[in-house]
Amino acid sequence: MMSARALLPHPWLSLFLVIVWQLIMNDLALGTLLMGFVLAWGIPMLTHRFWPHPPTLHRPRVLLRFTLRVLADILTANLEVARLILGPSSRLQPAFVEYPLELTHDFAISLLCSTVSLTPGTVSADISEDRRTLLIHGLDVADEQALIDTIKQRYELPLLEVFECSKR
Repeated sequence: MMSARALLPHPWLSLFLVIVWQLIMNDLALGTLLMGFVLAWGIPMLTHRFWPHPPTLHRPRVLLRFTLRVLADILTANLEVARLILGPSSRLQPAFVEYPLELTHDFAISLLCSTVSLTPGTVSADISEDRRTLLIHGLDVADEQALIDTIKQRYELPLLEVFECSKR
């Protein structure tokens, strides 16, 4: 008998794919739902071998709060970046900041890098070979430590809760 994990190797990814598919299609027709479920089953099945050490999701509610926070931050940052760009460019203080990572799992680090890059005004530029430092470029960085503290509190600490395998 096949295990549930063999039939659905990444259930949270599958759920996410169904939701995203339905949002993209904006239709509740039977064919659209079926296609969403086929993709939600097929994509994880086809990509399973590329995930040698998949992360374990420990706190789904924290992940949901994290996702909502990121979406709100993207909206707020878009408005802030628009204000900065439309204002005098001489006031901008772009800078590269070395961010010390607590995360250790590659997936969690990738999620943090993506989150930083998705938030307008910041971009993940590089990661050190030992995976302990992330180089971030900020469009307007008045205080490097404030940027580090903000990323730590808003993004990295929730990811440490969600992916407990990533604690040093």
